[in-house]
Amino acid sequence: MTHEWRFCPNCATPLARIALAEDGGNKERLRCPACGWTHWNNPTPVLAAVIEYQGKILLAKNAAWKGNVYALITGFMEAGETPKDGIVREIEEETSLEVTSLDLIGVYDFQRMNQVIIAYHAVARGEVKLSPELVDYRLYAHDRVRCWPQGTGLALADWLRSRGFEPVFADMRG
Repeated sequence: MTHEWRFCPNCATPLARIALAEDGGNKERLRCPACGWTHWNNPTPVLAAVIEYQGKILLAKNAAWKGNVYALITGFMEAGETPKDGIVREIEEETSLEVTSLDLIGVYDFQRMNQVIIAYHAVARGEVKLSPELVDYRLYAHDRVRCWPQGTGLALADWLRSRGFEPVFADMRG
């Protein structure tokens, strides 16, 4: 989902693609010709977690997704929270699970959505109670889970390799 800015949020003038000198040379961006406002279009930080629950990997299905797609728990950072605090909050909000251990897996680009993914491995306990955002979850053995070739799927693959499992990628061709 992308949103194309059309009007200046300061003065409502239509935005234009204007090249100006920046630190790396001229850079064309959406800018307001009236007041000079610039749309920087910086990536959004997104948090993700490979959740180990009852010795297996928990993947969930989002209510908004079509098809039979299960993925990592993800969410946006809130202002004033650390990435670690944010993913703990997301796990609790979306699954009702308590995080007992949390370690950084890595940082991944997801350019299609203009996002930077900060991925963690979380060990969790409790009883799964899904938020309305999710409609189902499944638990996968480490050697049975399938990765996907972008975004959070790469984080899952890296985490599996760190545990001695060679990841298998799902065939995503339609």
